[in-house]
Amino acid sequence: MAKKSKADIIKIYSWNVNGIRAIQKKGFMEWVAKCKGDIICLQETKAQPEQLDDSIKEINDFKSYWFSAEKKGYSSVAIYTKPDPKKTINGFNNKKFDSEGRVIFAEYDKFVLANVYFPNGGRGPERVRYKLDFYNELFFNLEKNYRDRKGIIVVGDYNTAHKEIDLARPKENVNTSGFMPEEREWIDKIINLGYTDIFRKFNKEPNQYSYWDQISRARDRNIGWRIDYFMVSNDIAGKVKKAEIHQDVFGSDHCPISIDLEL
Repeated sequence: MAKKSKADIIKIYSWNVNGIRAIQKKGFMEWVAKCKGDIICLQETKAQPEQLDDSIKEINDFKSYWFSAEKKGYSSVAIYTKPDPKKTINGFNNKKFDSEGRVIFAEYDKFVLANVYFPNGGRGPERVRYKLDFYNELFFNLEKNYRDRKGIIVVGDYNTAHKEIDLARPKENVNTSGFMPEEREWIDKIINLGYTDIFRKFNKEPNQYSYWDQISRARDRNIGWRIDYFMVSNDIAGKVKKAEIHQDVFGSDHCPISIDLEL
């Protein structure tokens, strides 16, 4: 049997950059050049494409796709990709959610990738409700449009830590949005729908975080949260050969995460 070549492995990154224009000044272009990514999903880009120069939209061999919030400097997502997607779709065609520019669907030959910046529920009960409604809308769309057709990868900043192991101070945050029972239950629902939290398939150790509060300099002490995920549908979860959190990469209050996917 012929050995598979390295070309059969695709590396996908996700990173909440907390402002594409800010991180552009902090080594982002250099990181892209050396990270060996094939697809790079960004959340919280906080920019409309027309506000960006070509150097950030046209990096090396990547094509870029953008979906921006109506409100300038807020939310927004982007995908840089070397393989050409067959189709990209911005949002759900639902004004309630699409005005905040939170999801791009990119359909490839063997999988569909949803790059998602889930809402933060920190502004009170109404915003928590909006967040949970967003979860419901996203997975309804995925189940309806893709479940019977191809593998699904849902990547991004979920703004929720699933288990106590996924944040440094679970007891102090049980009533904080991001670790409230109703939010954590939605992660359970996703897994019960037939998805794998792929990082935990490879790494069950504590202290594996992807977000740290900047104001309290929590990163210096690794007082963090794991709220960035690759959720991979079970039919292709076995094709993921590696899942990593890149805590050594700086420039944002989040760090990148990645998977190696065998095609």
